[in-house]
Amino acid sequence: MNFAIPVKRLRETKTLMAFHHPKPSYAFHILLVPKKSVESLSKLDSADSAFLTDLYATVQSLVDEFHLPAYRLIVNGGEYQDFPQLHFHLISPSPLTPLPEGEGLG
Repeated sequence: MNFAIPVKRLRETKTLMAFHHPKPSYAFHILLVPKKSVESLSKLDSADSAFLTDLYATVQSLVDEFHLPAYRLIVNGGEYQDFPQLHFHLISPSPLTPLPEGEGLG
């Protein structure tokens, strides 16, 4: 994975990286991105089970570390996806800009 924007990595495994969103929409806004180039959630297959295991464990550890009593894990696809790389948003309920009902972030 090549980053054009420098980021502070919170977690890194063999399959993913987690870091604070460079342009957050929420007071707590972390991106979780697979190291493998994957366009969208629908492109994952059984060979990606290690990534999904890492994703679950990483989200769980971040929720525990940051003592998040409430959170959302969001994945966007299709027209809601700003760039063609699978990524997940871990957010807290304190929006800098509100998340419209039924819509996700880029």
